[in-house]
Amino acid sequence: MRYNRQIILPEVGEKGQGKLNQAKVLIIGAGGLGAAILPYLAAAGIGEIGIIDDDTIDISNLQRQVIYKSTAIGKSKVLEAKAMAESLNPSIQINATTDTLNAKNAISLFEYYDIMVDATDNLHTKYLINDACVVTNKPFVYGSVYKFQGQVSVFNYQNGPTYRCLFPNEAAHSQNCVDAGVMGISVGIIGMFQANEVLKMVLETGKVLSGELLIYNMLNNDQQKFDLNRTEVSSISRLDFEKKYDSVLEISAKEALEQIDNPDVVFLDVRNETELPKISLPNSLQIPLADLEDNLEKLDLNKTILVYCQSGIRSKAAVEILKKYSFFNTQSIAGGALKLQEAIANSAISI
Repeated sequence: MRYNRQIILPEVGEKGQGKLNQAKVLIIGAGGLGAAILPYLAAAGIGEIGIIDDDTIDISNLQRQVIYKSTAIGKSKVLEAKAMAESLNPSIQINATTDTLNAKNAISLFEYYDIMVDATDNLHTKYLINDACVVTNKPFVYGSVYKFQGQVSVFNYQNGPTYRCLFPNEAAHSQNCVDAGVMGISVGIIGMFQANEVLKMVLETGKVLSGELLIYNMLNNDQQKFDLNRTEVSSISRLDFEKKYDSVLEISAKEALEQIDNPDVVFLDVRNETELPKISLPNSLQIPLADLEDNLEKLDLNKTILVYCQSGIRSKAAVEILKKYSFFNTQSIAGGALKLQEAIANSAISI
């Protein structure tokens, strides 16, 4: 029998295996973390697993996203992940959603699944996951990797602390692996820690990392845990959620490029001057994110501002800053300079 080796564990047994089979888990992101989480949850017999991601496979992903093959470059990550998981365990159900998690789909998805697993490297999405989990009263397993250090916790579990209890400042700057670099083994280790927390919650065994933040250093194997307390900032209503996330606007690189001849549009690059690739666009301006609040006089309140960074994370933080100062006609370009470069290459636009 497929599950014999775990059923003989007293903490699992036939009853526990039944719990695993009845569980519904949503993995948000099919990158490095998701590639580590998905195979182990599928192999353990989680009965229904959802995967959501709109990205396609790039050759640079293969160093850490080990479930994908070189022959799959250019294909949908979630569809390839679904095929892999179904091949690994055809007795479970895999639901693939080729879309980004957003305010329009988060609540309905979270109401359906039991546990959410954050496998993203996007700061804005982590807050979205947290807030949607608070609204739907569902737990989520948090994971993050920065260079050789990883973090894991479980938020909103049995009225425990939320992500906002740990990181209340949503405008804080955070680099992802595109900006900072990462070893594939780092996301593998953290992803398996996350999968472990999912299994403990489903099996109702062990000590769940709720109210605690685990920090693991890959270079020296140091492991530390810090206690977290729930704070008042945790609360958010469904109405507050809808108002907040409907106001955070994003535009695709392709749509943004359609505005290059519009004199009422400014392209704002919030990367540092040394970052590549260089993107030369009409009506463009470069102000690094760290200097943005000190240079607002360079921007026109009456113009639409399309903001981009390297991969689409800092630009969302920039949008939040600009909206705070009444620059309401502001959008973040999804995927940043990397997607802009790709869109330029695939279009007939001469820049």
